[in-house]
Amino acid sequence: MKNISLDISKAAQFVAEGAVKAFEPKVKDAQKALEEGTCKGNDYLGWLHLPSSITPEFISEIEQTAQVMREKCEVVVVAGIGGSYLGARAVIEALSKSFGKTSNVEILFAGNNISEDYLAELTDYLKDKRFGVINISKSGTTTETALTFRLLKKQCEAQRGCEEAREVIVAITDAVKGAARTCADKEGYKSFVIPDNVGGRFSVLTPVGLLPIAIAGFDIKALVAGAQDMERACGQDVPFDENPAAQYAAIRNALYESGKKIEIMVNYQPKLHFIAEWWKQLYGESEGKEGKAIFPASCDFTTDLHSMGQWIQEGERSIFETVISIEQPNRTMLFPEDEENLDGLNFLAGKRVDEVNKMAELGTRLAHVDGGVPNIRISVPKLDAYYIGQLIYFFEIGCGISGLLLGVNPFNQPGVEAYKKNMFALLNKPGYEAESKAIQERLMNEK
Repeated sequence: MKNISLDISKAAQFVAEGAVKAFEPKVKDAQKALEEGTCKGNDYLGWLHLPSSITPEFISEIEQTAQVMREKCEVVVVAGIGGSYLGARAVIEALSKSFGKTSNVEILFAGNNISEDYLAELTDYLKDKRFGVINISKSGTTTETALTFRLLKKQCEAQRGCEEAREVIVAITDAVKGAARTCADKEGYKSFVIPDNVGGRFSVLTPVGLLPIAIAGFDIKALVAGAQDMERACGQDVPFDENPAAQYAAIRNALYESGKKIEIMVNYQPKLHFIAEWWKQLYGESEGKEGKAIFPASCDFTTDLHSMGQWIQEGERSIFETVISIEQPNRTMLFPEDEENLDGLNFLAGKRVDEVNKMAELGTRLAHVDGGVPNIRISVPKLDAYYIGQLIYFFEIGCGISGLLLGVNPFNQPGVEAYKKNMFALLNKPGYEAESKAIQERLMNEK
């Protein structure tokens, strides 16, 4: 089978000749540091060879639990935030039908906000449903997820009884510590472990992503196989010019050094919307430190060409685009002929709709390049579980290399604690008395 491929020619022309190749020694150093565990954040490198470490027995255990949930539930709610849900949602949305149910189990996502309306509407929707819950949290104390799990646990027990609820609540958490682990052990829930050395945004190929994806009815064996093949294709021994992740990391940093501060992830397939959302967290949380890094943004084309197209074409030249292009659609539909031809589109009659979409993609890339927007193209042979697995690992290893080229620790996220400290102080959380007093004084002074 073909692998996904990378074309950087329409981006490399915007940097000095040889600028990408000049990154080769630094890329090799970054790869060596990852492999040898000598880089910043080396205690979070469990994702690096995760695909090749996944055994058939492990996949079988995931699939067996998924089958139980599919048999006992018509709805499964995934409670998690950030990396604890975005990867699973990205894969499920990419592989699901655009309309109607793809399988007999509806997958919902919660625990990723603190909206009272959202939670009230969710609990209302579940009142007459046979539902189960996957609680994904290392600590069990993340506010958004913990609140949601409290509500859903009580509701599930009230509707199905405590004994039956135990069969349809699954915990994915730390091996030994934390509130979620304590709860799972006390209640007797089926549980899976989030490896200590895998950060949330890199956890799609752990039970965090694999269990919801399997419950949704998709082939996790194929997903893992794609990731395994991409792990080999991006290995340290693969020549720089043939390694797509090395090339992606190099061109991104070359563009950044030339003044391109924003990367727009673009797709021409609506099912990839949440792939871009997952990618934004992966790169934003990994690289955005020490006052530097490319800002990750995304657009759904051709839709957003009618809203953001003008800015991309003629706005400030601080951007570059990375386009995910699906070579072969899964369905066939021809452009119809119309006798009256009032819209003037009969010249397209008989063509595949995807051919029109591909010409829109090509025409847009040419226009944007002419307008001063460097373009990277990632070509994906087909939108299926195998190639989504490839895409996941490609972005993960590319992120690890790119972050090290930038000189930051790609595997921590110290900045995300700032808002939490303020929120807990404002809510008068026990232990935050000094912070509560300080923030109240600050607010009074700002009035």
